[in-house]
Amino acid sequence: MPFTWHPELHMNTSEFQKKIFLVLLTIVSIAFGWIVWPFFGAVFWGAVLAIMFAPLYRRLLVVTRGRQNLAALATLVLCLVIVILPMAYIAASLVKEGVTFYHKVQSGELHFGTYFQQVINALPQWIVDLLDRFGFDNISALQEQFSGGMMAGSKFLATQAFTIGQNTFEFFVSFSIMLYLLFFLLRDGSSLSKRIRQAIPLSIDHKQYLFSKFITALRATVKGNIAVAAMQGALGGLIFWILGIQGSLLWGVLMAFLSLVPAIGAALIWAPVAIYFLVTGEIWSGVILIAFGVLVIGMVDNVFRPILVGKDTQMPDYIVLISTLGGMALFGLNGFIIGPVIAAMFIAAWDLFSLVERNKE
Repeated sequence: MPFTWHPELHMNTSEFQKKIFLVLLTIVSIAFGWIVWPFFGAVFWGAVLAIMFAPLYRRLLVVTRGRQNLAALATLVLCLVIVILPMAYIAASLVKEGVTFYHKVQSGELHFGTYFQQVINALPQWIVDLLDRFGFDNISALQEQFSGGMMAGSKFLATQAFTIGQNTFEFFVSFSIMLYLLFFLLRDGSSLSKRIRQAIPLSIDHKQYLFSKFITALRATVKGNIAVAAMQGALGGLIFWILGIQGSLLWGVLMAFLSLVPAIGAALIWAPVAIYFLVTGEIWSGVILIAFGVLVIGMVDNVFRPILVGKDTQMPDYIVLISTLGGMALFGLNGFIIGPVIAAMFIAAWDLFSLVERNKE
């Protein structure tokens, strides 16, 4: 019986094979993500640092006359000196000061319940009556809760320090993976980016638009948030040191961490201390701290963050705030980058979609 060509059968077979291939592609992609997930932090920061230091790598590539390995190695060394080693030193100092702070709380040298009671005793009677009206009449219970909360916080710091000590090998492995990956992403980043763009089933213009938005949002978020956090933490630690507050480095780092959350930020640390100064009679210290917190530390957040983050990403402040909080809730500390970047890509994708729809009309 002679062979008969059936185009419909061939087309159905091709479509079936395509679907099978897409299913296989999805399965192996999920499996690969599952394998890499234990080292998500190392991979994530390796990719982030590679994108941030890519311009420097390209300049060094010109200086080294196209020697990719040498340029990547030089960029890696500069990244270590500029970013990683200073952060490691600050982290080590923070752990040491956190443990000291915990021991002082444990020994009774620092007693937050006493400080809280001093604040309550110094309050005017009308404020005490107002607290009674809103159901905060059990001052001793509030004191116990406050003291317990501070004890839990200091214990958490000490526990984290102990955990870091126990997981030194795990940290070393993750750190080595990050550096190893960073070297190859610097060296092969452009070719890898090209392959990714080729695999995305969109037009060249659309892919270029989305990739440029992604890079812009990532760089603006990292540079903006880290710059603002570093400035606020340094300024907060400095004023605490000038006013003679114990643990100025610890409080400065905590202010830097909290400043990653827009609008709220470092005031969660310096405002209660300023209130304590005012109600316990140290009026000048309280006034200086409030003035410095509002006019200097607050100015950094209100002036520099919109310029460094919102302007480049073209996102309003409330989107930056919500995406930062949501990202940190889902991804931990990494979320202060992931959240705003996802928000920026969300806005860019919908802008592109609306543009395409308008062109159809």
